[in-house]
Amino acid sequence: MALFAILCKDKPGALDTRLATRPTHLDYLNQSAGLKLAGALLGDDGNPIGSLLIVEAEDLAAAQAQADNDPFTAAGVFESVEVRPWRVAVGSL
Repeated sequence: MALFAILCKDKPGALDTRLATRPTHLDYLNQSAGLKLAGALLGDDGNPIGSLLIVEAEDLAAAQAQADNDPFTAAGVFESVEVRPWRVAVGSL
């Protein structure tokens, strides 16, 4: 198993869709195997502008599938989604 960072950037104007989809998104995350942490990236005004997730998965394809199946992805919240291998340098999960 390896760790992956999933960095998602919201589309401009997607806040209402994000807020409406949030309960389903959180249910999905709470049921996701391998999720280590997740949270919103915030803009200067304190509103969400994206998401950051750290997941443990078999490989890049499995981590990508987790991102692809996120309700925020299906709802069209994200402008971009990047999945990259990641490792802890300081601290612990």
